[in-house]
Amino acid sequence: MIRTLNLTKTFQDKKRGKIVAVNDVSIECQSGRIFGLLGLNGAGKTTLMRLLSTSLKPTSGSAEVNGHSISNQPEEVKKDIGFLSGDTGLYPRLTAEEIVRYFARLNGMEEKKIDQNIKEIFDKFDMNGFKDRKIDKLSQGMKQKVSIARTIVHDPEVLILDEPTLGLDVVTSRNIIEFVKDSKQRNKCVMFSTHIMHEAEKLCDDIAIMHKGKILDVATLQDYRKKTDLNDLDDIFVKIIGE
Repeated sequence: MIRTLNLTKTFQDKKRGKIVAVNDVSIECQSGRIFGLLGLNGAGKTTLMRLLSTSLKPTSGSAEVNGHSISNQPEEVKKDIGFLSGDTGLYPRLTAEEIVRYFARLNGMEEKKIDQNIKEIFDKFDMNGFKDRKIDKLSQGMKQKVSIARTIVHDPEVLILDEPTLGLDVVTSRNIIEFVKDSKQRNKCVMFSTHIMHEAEKLCDDIAIMHKGKILDVATLQDYRKKTDLNDLDDIFVKIIGE
């Protein structure tokens, strides 16, 4: 469902010069599996996800999402994905429900289906208590729920989730984790970045360790344990990045 080949993104900075944010990345994420993306701040995880969402254009290399090129068929890619980024903008003057309904309509959904999906999502994530409240009156956790709801309202085949539990309380985080598990059971392709190692241990079928723009390794947790002779993912991570 997601396939990249030598995908690279560089930026030019006045002080630091050329920055290679994503460096020659080749990975494959399959349907019915959760692909974890681990890395320190600045490793390139968010840039990689933005490339796959078509928010950024690659400097070189290629990628396909659900068989569509991110460079040549960006509109087709956008229809097939739900992309949650840490800096997702929400319109402050709209209510929580208005935001989610707006994004559903952008994806061409019929009103009856929009009503059905909004009800299911707002029930699942306990959002009914603030559905009519404007975004600028919501807590950070509530805003994160709205961001997630607008990401998944059109029931996309591919989910690209950049730290989806960030800023959420324990109960809501558990709900998000259960949703990700359910997406896997529904044969969706999920790319999931997190700084919380036990989330990756619980959720991910495949784990990519990214450092300074490069993918250092991709393996299952079991295979990492065999390779490193370590048990805990945080210890495995530190050993592989060599910090």
